[in-house]
Amino acid sequence: MAPHNRTSLLLGFLVLWVLCAESSSSSPKAAQESDKIGYLPGQPSAPLLTHFSGYITVNQSHGRALFYWFFEAQSHPSTKPLVLWLNGGPGCSSIGYGAAAELGPLRVKRNGVGLNFNKYSWNKEANLLFVESPVGVGFSYTNTSSDLTTLDDKFVAQDTYIFLVNWLERFPQFKGHDFFIAGESYAGHYVPQLAEVVFDRNRDRGIYPRINLKGFIVGNPETNDYYDYKGLLEYAWSHAVISDQQYEKAKEVCNFTQENWSDKCNEAMSIVFSKYEEIDIYNIYGPRCLLNGSSSATGIRGGVLDLAITNKERTYAYRRMKRIPGGYDPCYSPYSEQYFNRIDVQKAFHANIRAPGSTVNWKTCSDPVFRTYKYTTFSLLPVYEKLIKGGLKIWIYSGDADGRVPVIGSRYCIEALKLPLKSPWRSWFHNHQVGGRIVEYHGLTFVTVRGAGHLVPLNKPSEALALIHSFLSGEELPAQR
Repeated sequence: MAPHNRTSLLLGFLVLWVLCAESSSSSPKAAQESDKIGYLPGQPSAPLLTHFSGYITVNQSHGRALFYWFFEAQSHPSTKPLVLWLNGGPGCSSIGYGAAAELGPLRVKRNGVGLNFNKYSWNKEANLLFVESPVGVGFSYTNTSSDLTTLDDKFVAQDTYIFLVNWLERFPQFKGHDFFIAGESYAGHYVPQLAEVVFDRNRDRGIYPRINLKGFIVGNPETNDYYDYKGLLEYAWSHAVISDQQYEKAKEVCNFTQENWSDKCNEAMSIVFSKYEEIDIYNIYGPRCLLNGSSSATGIRGGVLDLAITNKERTYAYRRMKRIPGGYDPCYSPYSEQYFNRIDVQKAFHANIRAPGSTVNWKTCSDPVFRTYKYTTFSLLPVYEKLIKGGLKIWIYSGDADGRVPVIGSRYCIEALKLPLKSPWRSWFHNHQVGGRIVEYHGLTFVTVRGAGHLVPLNKPSEALALIHSFLSGEELPAQR
């Protein structure tokens, strides 16, 4: 037997073993009932929501489990697609950001005192599944500390795939639904690589369960280090963040094709990032958080750093995607942390099962994951090429006020794919105004969202809902006012 086939077979047996161990503990109906949320503290009484949360084991021997929050679609859940949302970081919570700040139906109120209903939630269009990934993020955990020292893109893709297989065993009524993966930021790595794992294993039908994957959509995604950082530098200059002299100096000393930047490049890029300390790099026209001690007021994570750390550490930190929310309230992180660290919230959320009566120290972003994550993938473009040929529906969208993964870099990435043009660049409209621009290639669609930053569903919720409706339904974004 060929080595590749032996590896696939062994991985298949591993998935099936974990699946059986997970499903044998209780019936799907009983497990769903156990995970069903009756009421979260501060939850609005209307409209009525059906939602669940809990843990899915992904590695029984290591005691590794991922935490999820799932919302059925507001109407016709039995026929609507299933969308899995992932946030990036690495190390940031899809519950703290995607679910509770951006596209979920329940958003944390100012000062963390309760929840508001989000009338632009994506569960108007789909059944929404959020997972805190990788282990070490949010409520997700491992009993094997060495797991936290081996985290990389491959590790995350394997764990998330096993999570998905086991989650569908717990919720078998969604197995046949059209399935899409979505995410933003460093999930620009997670989403295509998870899609590739699902795509490959769907072809090994005798070993792996079939998942009805139809495509994926990513927002302001980190995709290719060279184009992303070339775009970051050009965006800072073209949007008057840095001077001509600073731009020319960085262009002269930086070679972004290299994984490790030179000392001169690090020094030049330190100046670029220092200018972003004055504003919000994730939404350059939005306000900056001024709360003392908040994660978005204490400097740019992945930006300006202590010069005493090593060149390698400094380079990795630049490449990381620490999340700072921009938009309506740039001080969101401390509010969400206040809410999700309440004992009554964690109890209602089924998040304190490891130590009943006590709280888990929940953070919007995990510093240990942020600092130890291994960056092993320079470019996702080969994965795009493979999945485009495989016929998946693929969209990239970009808030055009984001300085961290700017629209310029994403355009460079797409141009590098050299796809045939299907429909030329044009404006799309929303509420009688230009919502952004769209260009269609054979195999990929690129959409910009005018005035949005890094967190498009937070900054432009109505436009984001129109965007996901178009992606899922196939209806074109309006070409006229």
